[in-house]
Amino acid sequence: MIKGSCLCGGVRFEIERVVGPFELCHCSRCRKVSGSAFAAMLGVRVEDFRLLRGKELISTYEAPLLEGPPPYRTAFCSRCGSPVPDPDPNTSWFEIPAGILESDPALRPDKHIFTELKAPWFEITDRLPQFDKQTLRELRQR
Repeated sequence: MIKGSCLCGGVRFEIERVVGPFELCHCSRCRKVSGSAFAAMLGVRVEDFRLLRGKELISTYEAPLLEGPPPYRTAFCSRCGSPVPDPDPNTSWFEIPAGILESDPALRPDKHIFTELKAPWFEITDRLPQFDKQTLRELRQR
């Protein structure tokens, strides 16, 4: 079982398993939400996720659409501000910020995405595949 929580511990959850992908997203919205060069996000199936406590502390923000669907939605603990999972029950999978996990998910990052939007002060130095928006769109349509 993979455990996770927010900074204050008010929101706690567990995951049976992660399925991936494990993406490092460089889009400007993920950079702003994470406060870092990229957001490390792990794919999880809704049925593998269990919120243990803190539902009342979870707040969400829906950012306006920029170019078109899907909208950008982020969830966070209203007490400490940490990003937290808040899956939509109408979907089969969602993404969890990897930094809030307390256990090893047994997956490693598999790619950088939206690299054309990366912070100018950050250099990607690993050997992971790098995808810009158009290439990622084509990959996901397959």
